[in-house]
Amino acid sequence: MKEIKDKSIEVFLDELASKQPTPGGGSAAAVMGAQGAALVSMVCNLTIGKPKYAAVEAEMQNLLAEAEALRETLIGMIKADVDVFDKLMACYALPKASDDEKAHRSAQIQFVLREATEVPLACAKACAEAMALSRVAAEKGNLGVISDAGVAVMAAYAGLKSAALNVTINAASLKDREFAEAKLAELRALMQSADSEAEEVYQIVKAKL
Repeated sequence: MKEIKDKSIEVFLDELASKQPTPGGGSAAAVMGAQGAALVSMVCNLTIGKPKYAAVEAEMQNLLAEAEALRETLIGMIKADVDVFDKLMACYALPKASDDEKAHRSAQIQFVLREATEVPLACAKACAEAMALSRVAAEKGNLGVISDAGVAVMAAYAGLKSAALNVTINAASLKDREFAEAKLAELRALMQSADSEAEEVYQIVKAKL
């Protein structure tokens, strides 16, 4: 069976639209972030080697390497979201007839909920990184494809905001409030400047059109 990352866009969207719970919003968030990283790479690839942009050649080479590594990370997160959700659903399906079974089921749910909070948080962090990379692409990339740097930041921003919803909903179900609040604090730190960052990069791009 093909891994989710190896399926066509059409198949992925069909599965996303189906009654099946996975793939869902978490996987979609990872795809958004990966698209942002890929578009940064596109801007780099169309800037590198151009005499007009020789002064930023080395920086674009480094940016390309970072964007490609990040894209690979986010592609892996598409499956990671499916895997953790499937594990969580399996826990909810555990027997609960006796007190022992109820206790075991509850403990397993709580254990997996920790991972289900960490996975989208990692995705949110990666999307924030993609936003940061898109700023460099917007500031120094080939003007002929500068609009793609704008699409990159908006895709990554959408991924960040989307992943944040999954962190929040899963953290709300955690009984370990110290762990939950720590993860929510990390999320708040990420989100603090996200709105203004996305708008700033968008405006940098728009001013160059």
